[in-house]
Amino acid sequence: MNLHTLLLNKFRATLVAIGAPENSPAPLSRATKVGFGDYQFNGAMALAKVLKQKPRDIADKIVAAVELDGIAEKLEVAGPGFINIYLSKDWLATQLSEAAADPRLNIETQPSKTVVVDYSSPNLAKEMHVGHLRTTIIGDAVVKALEFMGHKVIRQNHMGDWGTQFGMLLAHLNDKLESNQVAETALSDLEDFYREAKVRFDEEDGFADRAREYVVKLQGGDAHCLALWQNFIDVSITHSEEVYDKLNVSLTRADIMGESAYNHDLANVVSELQAKGLAVESEGAQVVFLPELADKEGKPAAYIVQKSGGGYLYATTDLAAVRYRNKQLHADRTLILTDARQALHFKQTEIVARKAGFIEPEQTYEHCPFGMMLGSDGRPFKTRTGGTVKLVELLDEAVERAQALLSKRETDLSTDELKVLANKIGIGAVKYADLSKNRTTDYMFSWDSMLSFEGNTAPYLQYAYTRVMSVFRKAGVDHQTLNAAITLDAPQEKMLAVKQLQYVEAINQVIAEGTPHVLCTYLYELASLFMSFYEACPMLKEGIAPEVRDSRMTLAALTAKTLQSGLSLLGIDTMERM
Repeated sequence: MNLHTLLLNKFRATLVAIGAPENSPAPLSRATKVGFGDYQFNGAMALAKVLKQKPRDIADKIVAAVELDGIAEKLEVAGPGFINIYLSKDWLATQLSEAAADPRLNIETQPSKTVVVDYSSPNLAKEMHVGHLRTTIIGDAVVKALEFMGHKVIRQNHMGDWGTQFGMLLAHLNDKLESNQVAETALSDLEDFYREAKVRFDEEDGFADRAREYVVKLQGGDAHCLALWQNFIDVSITHSEEVYDKLNVSLTRADIMGESAYNHDLANVVSELQAKGLAVESEGAQVVFLPELADKEGKPAAYIVQKSGGGYLYATTDLAAVRYRNKQLHADRTLILTDARQALHFKQTEIVARKAGFIEPEQTYEHCPFGMMLGSDGRPFKTRTGGTVKLVELLDEAVERAQALLSKRETDLSTDELKVLANKIGIGAVKYADLSKNRTTDYMFSWDSMLSFEGNTAPYLQYAYTRVMSVFRKAGVDHQTLNAAITLDAPQEKMLAVKQLQYVEAINQVIAEGTPHVLCTYLYELASLFMSFYEACPMLKEGIAPEVRDSRMTLAALTAKTLQSGLSLLGIDTMERM
């Protein structure tokens, strides 16, 4: 049940009934102040000029006509024509009971669409670094939310597994293997391997020429080069899989659709663009000119699809990917998560693809850009020596810091249990610190704030969950089967109840806009309201009537299920004890 949609449909029907034009604005929002109801409808002001009536008179007509019997216990007109909606406690209690009895919390799936989500996309010539964190975890949260709402999601890990750099790397790997080194050993540290190859390329006589020969051979399908390349790719993917495993994200080898997958189609893409009069020769290169993105002098933007020497570019590969996803995978939506610096490239790609007919009018192509992770100096996050931070090392440090924090707290947990706990807290903290920020903005990385048990952090939410679990342990009650009749007498109970029913609104916003921070904000607000409820509405105190205790415990159990469900969509683990 979607509370916002239910109310919105009721008010839209009412606007038609009172004579408002079709598709009149119907602004419905949550109440922002305590004492002003649970929701607020502000459609009367917008209709004043159209209906030539006072906004307050229109609001009175809406209140008289809207069919909210049994759903709202009170509607009041405030100010110039705001309508405050006070939901019925009995009706809310019924909705909560249905949610508590349902594994999906009574959230209906949406009509299924096929959604391709392009995320993570590491360069297999190097190990994953902190720059890959945001695309990987934001993308994974979005795909989990899409799947939860019933959509068919096709993950596409567009890995950088092709290009001129591989000539240098394969020549270096070939020499290592000829000196009887095992590929896994030689490639155990991809950064070191890359640096060694680059030094040889820059300084060793004859090596650069060999590297260029390897590129030609690789692109020509030479069996030996392809075998070397496959060896390199297999080991490199294993490095990525280790990171995905640590991060608790759902990408697998089956989701990899690297740049190499489109090689066979690049010439066809250029031919089609030429045949449609889109790609024309300019200084020996094949270029699509885009007047839509002309500069101040009116000079159209140039989108190069083939270099003068005959080579192809990222643009060509991305167009081939667009065509494959829309024509072969039949994507209704395509979401691409990369940093904001690539926004212009993807805007150009969409314009060219639509002109070429690679995207149908009803298919969407959505670039979801994100900002950068910054260090305490406000600059891109680096090591103390100014180098790139390996993602696996960052995650290991997070777990170590979580272990150090836990060692200072009193606990009866065993060493092994603390180890598992530290992993869940450390990884969860890094992910949540990123996911809780609006993806379009930069954010400052801080160990202290992300590992804090106070404020909008993963440890705070994980602790809120364990606090609910402790109630059930003390009471000797199985929270999974608890489903007593709910009554909402205290204001803290009603506020918690309304927030529970807004869970689906947060999920819908995540999948519509690719913004997991909305879900993070929701979970933080839910946990905060639970803490207020926990203080004001005791569950285990002597003298409490059994029906009151069971009602509150059912409300607590539903909170736990919602927290666990929401954190699971974010790829963050919960724990029974902390």
